[in-house]
Amino acid sequence: MIKLKDIDKYVDSKFQRLFILKGIDLEVKQGEFVSIMGPSGSGKSTLLNIIGMLDKPSAGEYYFLDEPVHKFSERKTSKLHKEYIGFVFQAYHLIDELNVYENIETPLLYRGVKGKERASMVAEMLDRFQMVAKRDLFPEQLSGGQQQLVGVARALIGGPNLLLADEPTGNLHSEQGEEIMKLFKKLNEEGMTIIQVTHSEKCAEYGSRIIRLEDGAIVSDGK
Repeated sequence: MIKLKDIDKYVDSKFQRLFILKGIDLEVKQGEFVSIMGPSGSGKSTLLNIIGMLDKPSAGEYYFLDEPVHKFSERKTSKLHKEYIGFVFQAYHLIDELNVYENIETPLLYRGVKGKERASMVAEMLDRFQMVAKRDLFPEQLSGGQQQLVGVARALIGGPNLLLADEPTGNLHSEQGEEIMKLFKKLNEEGMTIIQVTHSEKCAEYGSRIIRLEDGAIVSDGK
């Protein structure tokens, strides 16, 4: 599903080139649940953003479902991202001015899904996440765990092939974090490919494979 070949990400300053990622070779098959670990500043989030097409590599090749993403225009990349990828962020990234229902609905508006179909898809998500009673509440009226559930529901509403999660339990207490990880495990068992960045060994072990990064390079990759 995903193939990265010799991916570099760097920033050039006047006198030197600073590498954030260096020589990344990575393959992820459909249906895998991969955890990416490593110290702060090792390039984990940058790697996830490149996989999620939110950022472009400085060099190297990226194939997604055998399509050469590194050759795509901005527009084509954005379309691919919207159609196939769901993203869950540590900081939730909910829109403060929108209620729970509207936040979950947002990706469908971008994709031009018709009103009736949108309503039925959002209703299904609210039901799945037991948030029907909270549909009219705004983010500030929710706990951290509830906000993250809304973030997950929003990421899943379009039925993505790939779910990317950047420290999804980082701001949650352990019980809420466990709830999110059990949900990810269930989604993975239903066939969804998941890649998460995490600092937590416990969360990482929900995955079937752990990749460790140090100084922008993969130092280990194992089951």
